[in-house]
Amino acid sequence: MGAVVANSHSINTQPPNTQPTPGTDAPACDESLVHLDNVRQVQPEVLSTEQAQRMAEFFSALSDPHRLKLLSALAQQELCVCDLAAAVKMGESAVSHQLRVLRSQRLVKYRRQGRNVYYGLADGHIMALYREVAEHLEEG
Repeated sequence: MGAVVANSHSINTQPPNTQPTPGTDAPACDESLVHLDNVRQVQPEVLSTEQAQRMAEFFSALSDPHRLKLLSALAQQELCVCDLAAAVKMGESAVSHQLRVLRSQRLVKYRRQGRNVYYGLADGHIMALYREVAEHLEEG
């Protein structure tokens, strides 16, 4: 189906197909043309299958609205399970379950203070990710 070009120059001299693919607004790619310079440039940065799987699991943990509500509360300050449950209007056992999922993906951390356990966002990366997504959604 797609022919691979042996060097960095295109064998096919026809211009790429600029007509939209049926059902989309985006121009289609001429499948008979591979731009090896482009492929060589991006290929080193393409995720390995293992990296892609880990990233998919990470985003899967973020795909639940209840977990996102928990993260939004924890973006404000550290909270114990009972305060967190009250803030997001969920039961404590449900909050604990969701926190286990978030901990497994290193999205939240916890610390003990006496008999209490306080949860917070794991690090600045998670806070930045949360804020960037929230800002992106507010723009649209």
